[in-house]
Amino acid sequence: MTDDLLARHRAVLPSWMPLYYAEPIELVSGSGRRVTDAQGRSYLDFFGGVLTNMIGYDIPEIREAVERQLATGIVHTSTLYLIRQQVELAEKIAHHSGIPDARVFFTNSGTEANEAALLVATNHRRSHQILAVRNSYHGRSYAAMGVTGNRNWSASGLNPLQVAWLHSGDRVRGLLARLSEDEQVDAAVEDLREVLATQTAGDVAALIAEPIQGVGGFVHPPDGLFAGWKKVLDEHGILFIADEVQTGWGRTGEHFWGYQAHGVTPDLLTFAKGIGNGFVLAGVVGRAEVLESVPAISFSTFGGNPISTAAGNAVLDYVLEHDLQANAARVGAILADGLRSAVGGLDCVAEVRGKGLMLGVEFVRPGSSEPDPGLTNRVFEAAREGGLLTGKGGLHGNVLRMGPPLTLTEEEAREGLAILVDAIRSAAGVAA
Repeated sequence: MTDDLLARHRAVLPSWMPLYYAEPIELVSGSGRRVTDAQGRSYLDFFGGVLTNMIGYDIPEIREAVERQLATGIVHTSTLYLIRQQVELAEKIAHHSGIPDARVFFTNSGTEANEAALLVATNHRRSHQILAVRNSYHGRSYAAMGVTGNRNWSASGLNPLQVAWLHSGDRVRGLLARLSEDEQVDAAVEDLREVLATQTAGDVAALIAEPIQGVGGFVHPPDGLFAGWKKVLDEHGILFIADEVQTGWGRTGEHFWGYQAHGVTPDLLTFAKGIGNGFVLAGVVGRAEVLESVPAISFSTFGGNPISTAAGNAVLDYVLEHDLQANAARVGAILADGLRSAVGGLDCVAEVRGKGLMLGVEFVRPGSSEPDPGLTNRVFEAAREGGLLTGKGGLHGNVLRMGPPLTLTEEEAREGLAILVDAIRSAAGVAA
């Protein structure tokens, strides 16, 4: 029973691992975009295991690819031997990364991917100084946590890096929120110059930034900000790391990678989550000159193993063959436009934001910009009661997050939209 499983969970797992919902659920089966819990209740999934089940559940092409590899009897060899699936996936990722003369290093998680990117950047530049962005999240290990600009996710004040912080793209609150998009870009670039002149010793290794901040509540800057930043970075030889753990593989709809909205090319790009569709797979791709900056032997025991890369090849092939980027744009517009039309005018909704199938709704106390995490949680619970799974996030815990599988259909988008609108209006006490 779920209650028994919950008691067992609490008895053996740490309390700092949160569980969703007042009555946590166990998901026992899934198909397409739907999952079923242990009580037999079916849900439309708009969060996909935190944007990880990117193609959905029980996808034949992915299952068959993994079964073919399992049938060989080889689940693991270590990277001390050639791995055909790994090489083939690396070739595809290098080609589609947009980075010239690219090399790929596979890891197990986004945290490890960002650690690897920080390792090679600091080695290449011979500096441990890093620029990072407020409200960001890059992982739970020391260096990745050190460049995370969200206190809720900073479990330690210890940091192997010297970090200077830049403004985020928050349009609801903060020093730059009151500016127009062009003014915000200009102010952010001016701020970068001042930060370099006042908070660093000059020889900064890299800037790491998410095109759309995931844990931060899907906050994103105006298109073109990264171009403004990169012009300054290039003047100083500073590398740019694009954290595409949540934004990659066409999720934003308008581009394959989030960085492409800014008209720049990063030196390093990190990926994870969706590329494995639930299998453990992540990594960093970057210019050979930079990624080769490891002065010792290094490898990841399980990174890029035959099973995960078999899944990754099938996932990437599926994304490209079914043009899921275009689907994300089309279906995401149904959700974004529908939300803005139905609830965007409510005085408790500060902003409906995001791109493609990466959308957030920020809730505030009526007539103010004061975050309202209580209302957010009521909407969150009401959506589940209505048969829709979503996520939560934001610096203040007041953003409802949606990252459905990229295979979401128009009919499913409208179904989920109706549930969500009802949940928001009922939780806010607005008459239907």
